[in-house]
Parts: sequence; structure tokens; C-alpha cells
Amino acid sequence: MSTLGKTIQVKGELRAFEDITIEGLVEGPLFCESFAVVLGPSADVRGDVLARDITVFGRVTGQLIATDVVDVRPDANVTGQVMSKRFILDPAAYFAGRVEPQHLEAAMRVAKFHQRKRDAAAGE
Repeated sequence: MSTLGKTIQVKGELRAFEDITIEGLVEGPLFCESFAVVLGPSADVRGDVLARDITVFGRVTGQLIATDVVDVRPDANVTGQVMSKRFILDPAAYFAGRVEPQHLEAAMRVAKFHQRKRDAAAGE
């Protein structure tokens, strides 16, 4: 498991190929498709998150797309759209958005399409 600490700030796309914990600031999409993402209490993510499992303790603004579960814990702050098979929302969390499990497959296709476009533009 990798960790981006509280003092780390990332602007742009972030890709992880193992479980990852974010404690700092991420401005841009986070792709961790087959793995788990934990947004720690000090995390501030401003972009879409795509992962197998997403657990939120901190703040996130954007789409949360998980092939299994999105778990929003106490004191978390989520603004955006959630697409996953399962959604857990603690009563002590703040959530402003929509939960749309029926759009999970379409959201995954769109996210992968945009990722391929960025790869092509970057010459990868």
C-alpha cells in the first residue's frame, strides 16, 4: 500500500497500481481501478476517483466510481455523484449529490475512454 502524506500536493492525473491512502491534496482524477483508495481525514480530493473500493474520511468533490463499494465515514465531506454496486453513508457524514448504481457500467466506460484520450495526447 502506498501513502501520499499530508504535505503532498498533486495537480494532474494520479494513477496507482496498488492500494493507496491519500492524506494530502489531489487536484485531478485519481485512477486505482483494481485496488482500494482510502481518503484519510486530512485528504482533499478535487476530481473524479475510480477504484474497486473507495473509503472517505476526508473531503472529496467529484465523481466516485467504484466497482464494489463507496464507504463514506463519520465527518467525511462528499460533494458529487456516486456510482458503485454498494454505498455506505454514515449519518455523521456530509453528502451532497446523487447515488446512481444503475450507471456504474456506463461511468466506467466513459472514465476509461477519457483515460485513453489523455494517454494518446501524452504519447503513451
